[in-house]
Amino acid sequence: MGRARVLLLDAAPGDLLGRELERLLGHGLDVTLNLRRVADHAGARADWGGQVDFTDFDAFDESALLAEIARDGLGYHVVKSRAGVPLRAAFLAAATDAALAHRLRVIGRAGAGTDHVESAAAARYGVAITHTPGSNVNAVAEFTLAQLLALIRDLPGQNEAAHRGVWRPPAAPPSELSELTMGVVGLGRIGLAVAERATALGMQVQGLSRRPAGAQVPRAHSLAALLATSDVVSLHLPLTAQTRRMIGRAELALMRPGSMLLNAARGGIVDEQALADALRDSDHPLAAAAVDTFEHEHAVFASPLFGLPNALLTPHIAGMTRSAMATAALCCADHIAALLAGRPDGVPVVTT
Repeated sequence: MGRARVLLLDAAPGDLLGRELERLLGHGLDVTLNLRRVADHAGARADWGGQVDFTDFDAFDESALLAEIARDGLGYHVVKSRAGVPLRAAFLAAATDAALAHRLRVIGRAGAGTDHVESAAAARYGVAITHTPGSNVNAVAEFTLAQLLALIRDLPGQNEAAHRGVWRPPAAPPSELSELTMGVVGLGRIGLAVAERATALGMQVQGLSRRPAGAQVPRAHSLAALLATSDVVSLHLPLTAQTRRMIGRAELALMRPGSMLLNAARGGIVDEQALADALRDSDHPLAAAAVDTFEHEHAVFASPLFGLPNALLTPHIAGMTRSAMATAALCCADHIAALLAGRPDGVPVVTT
């Protein structure tokens, strides 16, 4: 078959790019690097010309992605994504077309979660999906606590006022963490890490999970019970048919007066319009929210939460620490190579 062809839709940033390329090349893979999200095009070409091929297109534009897959009739055995480029049925059909010299076999995600891939279509076309669960646990857990502290102490508002030369003490003294109860929805790796850190900071913590958890986190009987008895609700769930819009108007209305919602999981879990309406209503029990993930991201980034002073918004950066991104990139490269070599043992593969 020769060397397997790999398309990097969005490589690791900065000097992590070199580590990722070295790992892929070390596995004997034929790499094409998409330069669209690489900051230094000239530097990448100078450093890696002759070792990798280059392309430059917007991977979030499906027509451009399909054109790249069909370019010269070659195709790719592997497509690797970091930022969650949508890979839907049309892409999967095109990438596995028998007319291509190389048909898609593996989709790799350098990160946790694969809701960007239409998994049922991937199964139909015989494409394996792998990702790197656990690579960003510490990063997201730390970011969640940063969201919480920023909201409790109104750091964005105080910063904005101070930059205007306004001396603005709090209108009412905020609570300390030890006075608050955190409800963690989803007790996977990240949810447990958040619960452990919140407990260490003196918070009362309760959780909700469909599966047994190893740590001793007190459980709420239901989502409704957790929402009604938590001062802070933090979401740490995958986006599935069951979790999509699980936090809507009815659920938000159950929350404690003065409560806060944190979402560093997936945007589709929360009804953003319902959340925006709640935050605009001074009589609503929800006081503030911190949101890192949205239903519409990247080039189509839009949200009804724009402009709300009690909504702390960030562009899906919770898992973007140096350590987390390096671990994800290198593990993803190893997973891809193992699957191509027919060695799936120990490799996380998504099933429908």
